Amino acid sequence: MNAYRDSIDPFEALGDATRRAIVEGLRDGERTVGDLAADLPVSRPAVSQHLGVLKVAGLVLERPQGTRRYYRLDPIGLVRLQRRLEGMWGLDAAEDAGAAPPPAPAGAPAPAPSPGPAAEDATGKGDGKGGGKKRKKKRSRK
Repeated sequence: MNAYRDSIDPFEALGDATRRAIVEGLRDGERTVGDLAADLPVSRPAVSQHLGVLKVAGLVLERPQGTRRYYRLDPIGLVRLQRRLEGMWGLDAAEDAGAAPPPAPAGAPAPAPSPGPAAEDATGKGDGKGGGKKRKKKRSRK
């Protein structure tokens, strides 16, 4: 990959395992090149080059402080990347049409269910829509 290009596609930048590991390493906040390199099987100069690619791709921001440079994820770049992903899979159109959102990843908390049309009010009585007696489920015998 030519690091001297004016722009790099974020998907192309994330196609490299080391750059994905750097992005994961920045998930919890700012870090220096040395901090990142300590967790990776590559040298500090290599981490610097990878950060340069991620910066041009719009995924990380750089903050100089003295002789050090601190890197963090660029929230605007990540939102743009998320929107592109949603557009690729048609999720933006599905949300606009009122379709159910995609399932949450494993381990994520489940969203609270919304009350249905026959929801009970604060008095414990139904709202009169589709109420009726509750039926017991039949158990199947095996």
